[in-house]
Amino acid sequence: MVHITFRQLQVFETVARHLSVTRAAEELHLTQPAVSMQIKQFESAIGLPLFEQVGRRKFLTHAGHTMRHYSRLMTQQLMEAVEALEELKGIEGGHFKVSVASTVNYYATRILANFCREYPTVRINLDVTNREELLRQLELNETDIVLMGQPPESLDVVAEPFKDNPLVIIAPPGHRLARRRKTVSLAELEGETFITREEGSGTRLAMERSFEDYGISLSSKIELNSNEAIKQSVEAGLGLGFVSAHTLELELELGRLKVLKVEGFPIVRRWYIVHRCGKRLSVAAREFKACVLKGSGGSR
Repeated sequence: MVHITFRQLQVFETVARHLSVTRAAEELHLTQPAVSMQIKQFESAIGLPLFEQVGRRKFLTHAGHTMRHYSRLMTQQLMEAVEALEELKGIEGGHFKVSVASTVNYYATRILANFCREYPTVRINLDVTNREELLRQLELNETDIVLMGQPPESLDVVAEPFKDNPLVIIAPPGHRLARRRKTVSLAELEGETFITREEGSGTRLAMERSFEDYGISLSSKIELNSNEAIKQSVEAGLGLGFVSAHTLELELELGRLKVLKVEGFPIVRRWYIVHRCGKRLSVAAREFKACVLKGSGGSR
């Protein structure tokens, strides 16, 4: 009989996902020798090698691919068991994981703060990340709830809009277009340098689609992976930015940035609360979802 532990499954799945002991150790907050030892013990218990080293790269063996498939199933079964037990505890002893797109986080933290004041004993695991990681978590069912922009069409999910997300173009106060009283035409933006989010970002996708609709070609020389970095770069005069209006409250109040009055703007998208179809949400997660949809921190 094979004797394996849940910790070994967790370590194996993390190494298999990254194909790197170093990155797995960072994610799990373990040392590299500890991760390597867990993998060695796991392979010894199974009786087959799960990884192979070819040159400097690590790959899953055939046994590794098979084990990864079943490790996901076993992890999911355990998660469902935990969720069923949490259901018995009710909301006061519950917990859930919510993953949030970095742009949505400006709004989501306010709802979370109100929710936590209302239900101080509920434990929440919050992960603020990019769109690519959100899609991966949804695909592998690694999170309970996701707050994001455009929901994925390739996954079987429940997606409900909860707030409009106006996207605007920003400039430093001294920029020539920031001093204009008249509306800026889209044609005038064609020669401007834009500071954009990374490829695959929801904000980046919205920007590209919007300008393609108008037949405008933009110059993007700087790509950054956070809205804060974009705002700071625009403030420094490196170019114009395309961000959610919800992220600008402090900068506008202090006069550090200006929202340009541009033809056809703001472009209004929507934020969605998303989870997998058939996902068994705990009492706490269901209450949080209700709070998001009604735009408050909840009420007893």
